[in-house]
Amino acid sequence: MRRAPSRARDPDVQGVVERDGVRLAYEVFGQDHSPTVLLMPTWSIIPSRHWKAQVGHLARHYRVVTFDGRGSGRSDRPAGAAAYTDEEYAKDTVAVLDATGTEAAVLISLSCGGSWSVHVAAGSPERVLGLFAIAPACGFPVAQPEREQYAWGTRHEVRDGWARYNRYFWLEDDYDGFLAFFFGRMFSEPHSTKQIEDCIGWGREIAPQTLVDTTAGRIGCDGAVCLPIEPLCARVRCPVTVVHGTDDRIRPHAIGERLAESTGGSLVLLEGGGHGPHARDPVRINHLIREFVDRVCPRVERTAWTRAARRPKRALYLSSPIGLGHAQRDAAIAAELRVHHPDLRIDWLAQHPVTHVLADRGERIHPASGWLANESGHIEHESGEHDLHAFGAIRRMDEILVNNFMVFSDVVSAEHYDLVIGDEAWDVDYFLHENPELKRFSFAWMTDFVGWLPMPEGGAAEAALTADYNAEMLEQRARFRRVRDRSVFVGSPDDVVDDDFGPSLPRIRDWTAANFDFAGYVTGFDPAALQDADDLRDGLGIGADEKLCLVTVGGSGVGGSLLRRVLDAVPRVRNLVPELRFLFVTGPRIDPASLPVTSGVQVTGYLPDLYRHLAACDLAVVQGGLTTCMELTALRKPFVYVPLRNHFEQNFHVRHRLDRYGAGRCLRYEDALDPDALAEIVAKELTREIAYRPVETDGAARAAALLADLL
Repeated sequence: MRRAPSRARDPDVQGVVERDGVRLAYEVFGQDHSPTVLLMPTWSIIPSRHWKAQVGHLARHYRVVTFDGRGSGRSDRPAGAAAYTDEEYAKDTVAVLDATGTEAAVLISLSCGGSWSVHVAAGSPERVLGLFAIAPACGFPVAQPEREQYAWGTRHEVRDGWARYNRYFWLEDDYDGFLAFFFGRMFSEPHSTKQIEDCIGWGREIAPQTLVDTTAGRIGCDGAVCLPIEPLCARVRCPVTVVHGTDDRIRPHAIGERLAESTGGSLVLLEGGGHGPHARDPVRINHLIREFVDRVCPRVERTAWTRAARRPKRALYLSSPIGLGHAQRDAAIAAELRVHHPDLRIDWLAQHPVTHVLADRGERIHPASGWLANESGHIEHESGEHDLHAFGAIRRMDEILVNNFMVFSDVVSAEHYDLVIGDEAWDVDYFLHENPELKRFSFAWMTDFVGWLPMPEGGAAEAALTADYNAEMLEQRARFRRVRDRSVFVGSPDDVVDDDFGPSLPRIRDWTAANFDFAGYVTGFDPAALQDADDLRDGLGIGADEKLCLVTVGGSGVGGSLLRRVLDAVPRVRNLVPELRFLFVTGPRIDPASLPVTSGVQVTGYLPDLYRHLAACDLAVVQGGLTTCMELTALRKPFVYVPLRNHFEQNFHVRHRLDRYGAGRCLRYEDALDPDALAEIVAKELTREIAYRPVETDGAARAAALLADLL
């Protein structure tokens, strides 16, 4: 069973309305806004969730209503073609408007939803403020020879191409094969693996017979009556905009041109776009929708503009919210950047738990941060018992990334920034390369790893996906080098793994060396200033003849399982080393009270300066995150690190770097399940001699110097 995904925004209202015995499930977002935007259903092969890249953004500006059309999602699936005519869908739309208390709405549609929108606008004009049709599949007589050579309702000997678009192929042959073919055609753009994967998953939720019924009703088979579209278009009186891709391999853009012409509407052609641009190019579609709605329903807004000469020097800093390590180093870099530019004002577009660190340091959190969808929550949602498939989790974070980029886009459109710094702000870097015309500032990209790497358990399929993601990044950088004014690697060239990006792709280390500046590692503190930790040990109640083991799992909520495994081993460790005391640090997203009380153990939550406690310990047991491991390396402390299972960064990138420094003992989580074995490992590591490679102490200053001239 597929895991329910994290959503960029949860609905304010969920409900069901029944019309003629058919239950229709709807959701309402942004309940207090106006006007209302109704995101129409489309062919029942996918539910209303296909609008996921639009909902979060639009609901910040408008009231948004979605509903699953009959035959899809949480709505009923009546039997027979007559239940799925255009007229039925149009009546369903009005029923949902009534049920949600919506007098009138702007209708946004995809594919055959365009026909149903026209029916509503023609039959109930007072309910429709405007029509925005994406890739409409209306019934205009536009020739498609490749498709029309195979009649939908007739058996064929051919089993490939458009012959798969056939009722008997769905019912008797290879429904999955049809889904793969259809959605491969729908997303004609390169690197569309996630959109295709989503749609195939949704398509499997619909029984082939239901798809047969919905198709027959739409095209007028099996007793269903299909009305011609042209007379209805002539009755449309509201504003209309049609958006159609020129590489639409489901319905040619000539159909969109006919709809715009027949309704007196405007036409936007997307050169090279396919049949699902709202999913493949969501930023452009979201902007087009907003432009249309604001034109149809103008609102009085107050804006201000500052002459260039009077604008203060400003930077917008985005720090990855997955854990706390980025916040620590970014705050240190920001402090060094102010040395170069004392008059610089830095705003932070940040999420919890990063806001914890920044608030403690007195940094300014941009108010728009409250609109961001939480990425740490998604990561926790994706995790299992000390298990996080990091690459898969980031792929499935797509709607959150779109939402958060749209927040960023709104901020930089309304305000003037000289510099944007993105520390692994994946959304900003990716969508700026996809929409380079939106760049109005200097942009610096920072990261401590380069290259998506497949886990062996994922086999050839995962290897193909990571190679595809890497290839897209390489193509973006080759075509739009101007998007990044600096690419800064937090580390040294030898810290980069020496793998390749994929078959026939460059070596990661060679490419990174040619395309990045290297700042060295950034700890955010001076280890030499922390050599005397007696006061802190005294405050923790650690006697002169006692030793301290610190156990911590970073800033996300993923590490609860490891904390409990170490707790299970504590009594056995203390039998071996009676003088050993333990401090468990749960971080900001795990409740300390959720851990059982254990003799010899103190438990605390978030510590703003965890590195000070690391300096006071004699040994640490940690997750495999880079920041804590490198802080321990810089402090020359023995430690055991347990990478999350299936986490490519911790298992490959972090481990490679730690091996280079000769630091830490890597332990598989499976080997931590036996309390006796874990106790022996912890006791042994206490006596390990330290011979780590020294860690740079000037990384923050070097990084700031690379950024300073961009201002």
